[in-house]
Amino acid sequence: MYTNPHSNNLLLNLGIDALNEMQLAAQEAIVNDANVLLLSPTGSGKTLAFLLPIFEMLAPEVKGVQCLILVPSRELALQIEQVWKKMGTDYKVNVCYGGHAIDTEIKNLSNPPAVLIGTPGRIADHIDRGTFTIDAIQTLILDEFDKSLQLGFHEQMSFIIGRLSKVNKRILVSATAGIEIPKYTRVMHPKVLDFIPTGDENTNLNFKLVISKDKDKIDSLFNLICSLKSQSAIIFCNHRDAAERISDTLNEKGVYATYYHGGMDQDERERALIQFRNGSVSYLITTDLAARGLDIPEMKHVIHYHLPSKEDEFTHRNGRTARMLASGTAYIIIHESEKKPDYIDYSMSKLEVATATTLPKPPEFQTIYISGGKKNKLNKIDIVGFFSQKGKLEKEDLGLIEVKDFISFAAVKSKKVKDLLNAIRDEKMKGKKFKIEVARKVIKKEE
Repeated sequence: MYTNPHSNNLLLNLGIDALNEMQLAAQEAIVNDANVLLLSPTGSGKTLAFLLPIFEMLAPEVKGVQCLILVPSRELALQIEQVWKKMGTDYKVNVCYGGHAIDTEIKNLSNPPAVLIGTPGRIADHIDRGTFTIDAIQTLILDEFDKSLQLGFHEQMSFIIGRLSKVNKRILVSATAGIEIPKYTRVMHPKVLDFIPTGDENTNLNFKLVISKDKDKIDSLFNLICSLKSQSAIIFCNHRDAAERISDTLNEKGVYATYYHGGMDQDERERALIQFRNGSVSYLITTDLAARGLDIPEMKHVIHYHLPSKEDEFTHRNGRTARMLASGTAYIIIHESEKKPDYIDYSMSKLEVATATTLPKPPEFQTIYISGGKKNKLNKIDIVGFFSQKGKLEKEDLGLIEVKDFISFAAVKSKKVKDLLNAIRDEKMKGKKFKIEVARKVIKKEE
């Protein structure tokens, strides 16, 4: 068990009794070694593995950014920020990423955080503008750095690292082994912590092959979803337009689905994830963008509508299920005409899916949109109190509540939504009238 009493309090805040083997090893290495390469599968707890030792190394008397965390996506940045805030430290954290209002970020950075998380492009922009001082940054973390390399952030990361003259600790984190470390990272002879399983060590993950009679596999997918006893699933495909088409078709058939991909704007992406996370939508159709770095629930079912060209992306997709001690199933839908990647063992058991006669149950919750957030001085307690007192909701009628800078979302039991909206129509929350309505669903825009 983590022995530092302060960190024990942080674990208590997170609802965790003890660290796993990887997190303990990472804590020791990050505190004691200048360069660390941490390799561990998706869902194994890497974020906490580096945040806890960062907390130990922060100096309360230093008024500036002490630790910079670079990530390939806004979703991963927000996830790390959420974990840090749940830890309940006294240290400020901020996130910066493309699509976020830069004026808001500049204002936040005027009172600099101890920990700054951001995407390479946006952080490079802030350094170029001089919106925060970099002299106090001693720790640099490149989380999912393999993904940053894959997305082509070499130039931005090289620029940022080249400006950080006081850094004396560098941590690279990845769920993929065998990545060549670029020289500009200045990571020399790192302490390597490799916790990536070899072979078929994950005995909790089952594979099922679903043979599609038709080249267009949408009916096979529909029948498979209807056989999952109304349990949620993530469906992976290789193209953005396919994700939208599949989502639209499933909705037309009466299945509550939404799509998620890199071509959507920030608000749409966040809305889709929130609705999936809080149980308002049961099925997320996505590209490999959702294979890692997202704060979404543990899944029992991952479905490969298309197979990726590379084995490591297949592995990352499957990392969305069968995490830690849980079990899960990855389904591969295949048609005889498809190219079959050589990393798949097609001798796996085949699943015969009957023609669907019953649709999955509608989601238990709906998402309620609120036109105010942190910058309007709203928090979760305010929303819970307002919905309970003015909206007459019981505790069990409310699900996940997420408060953003200027908007918020609350999951409410579907059967209570109409009465809630009627009850609060003319009411004020904290003395102000907010727009409160059922959140719109992310749907494909007409060309």
